[in-house]
Amino acid sequence: QVEVAEFGGGSVQTGGSLRLSCTASGLTFDDYAMGWFRQTAGKEREGVACISWNSGSTYYADSVKGRFTISRDNAKNTAYLQMNSLKPEDTAMYYCAALRFPYHSGGGYVCPADDVGNHWGQGTQVTVSS
Repeated sequence: QVEVAEFGGGSVQTGGSLRLSCTASGLTFDDYAMGWFRQTAGKEREGVACISWNSGSTYYADSVKGRFTISRDNAKNTAYLQMNSLKPEDTAMYYCAALRFPYHSGGGYVCPADDVGNHWGQGTQVTVSS
């Protein structure tokens, strides 16, 4: 049985930092890209960042470029999202996903969220207060 779990959410003030972790079990970790997504009530889910199986390719949403860093440790079946210079608009539920069919397009790295074969965690809340 595949399990994906997020850790590290919490409440911080504007300008603060958090590090989210995501562990995955029951799958071959380096068969998957790993991605972070976020969602707030009434808004569509947003892709925040994703990283290829060998860390050779990454994607960041424009809203987080320069502030967030995604990484992974295949030996630990764990992905990370380091979030610095947090803003109130970063407040959301953050979800980790193991992504089965990422691809390169137009010089960028694409991690489709809705592919069959993706596996999702339950989410961790991040709240940034002003």
